[in-house]
Amino acid sequence: MSHEGCSGSFENGKQVADKVRQMGFDKQFMPVPLIKKCSECGEEFEMIHFEEKCPKCSMVYAVTPCHAFDPDNIMPAGIDY
Repeated sequence: MSHEGCSGSFENGKQVADKVRQMGFDKQFMPVPLIKKCSECGEEFEMIHFEEKCPKCSMVYAVTPCHAFDPDNIMPAGIDY
């Protein structure tokens, strides 16, 4: 399977979510859990998997394993995406 690895760039969170799902990382634990503030409703929640859903409004967030150490790389994919 070929993929861009750590050099890959994504235009939006849907692309990030699709990539982590394709690689099978969506339900894997992040190396270090991060606190994320939801861009939709303002709720703060903990990102423990590479894909996580805001518990208040169901906005889905995703981050690739290579970029999981910086909360700025966590991107919204859409509500219930």
